[in-house]
Parts: sequence; structure tokens; C-alpha cells
Amino acid sequence: MASELEFKFEIQAERFSVHALLADFEVSEGIYSRARIEDTDSVCLWLGANVMLEYSCEEATTLLKKKLENAKASLEVLVADLQFLRDQVTITQVTIARVYDWD
Repeated sequence: MASELEFKFEIQAERFSVHALLADFEVSEGIYSRARIEDTDSVCLWLGANVMLEYSCEEATTLLKKKLENAKASLEVLVADLQFLRDQVTITQVTIARVYDWD
């Protein structure tokens, strides 16, 4: 998502320049192609589940920023959950060791 947002900003910056933007994109796994992007007012975003939609540059920026914020928030929650699970694994290992050593 961050790379899509950076690419979107690059397209916006290139809109006002004289030359076209050259971009490499993935066609299939491990297969890339180069595209020459002329002046454009819209971008197509791959939303997943075989869905691609065309957005204006402003809408795309808003959508990508929102998705990036949501992904960062989800990452923070997952990191906290992972830390909790690590603590639980450690507690379980210590408990098993105590039971084993009790004999």
C-alpha cells in the first residue's frame, strides 16, 4: 500500500512535467513489463478478488492513505497479540518444566 501511494504521488508530480513517466509493473508472478504513462487524470487500483477500479487521482490518494492507516493500526494490534502469545508460551514452558522436575 505504501508503494502504491508513493507511485501515486510520483504520477501526480509527473503530471506537470513535459516527459512521460516510465513504470515497471508485475504482469504475473516473476514477469514484469515496462509502461510509458502519459498525462493522466485517473488511476486504476487493484482491490483484490479479481476487482480493479478506476479512481480519480484525489480519490485514489484518499483511499490509499485510509488503507495505509488501517494497515498500520492492524499491525500494532497484531504485534501486541503476538507479544501476549509469546508470554503465554513462556509461562507454559516454565509450568511444564516445574511439573517435570517435581518428581
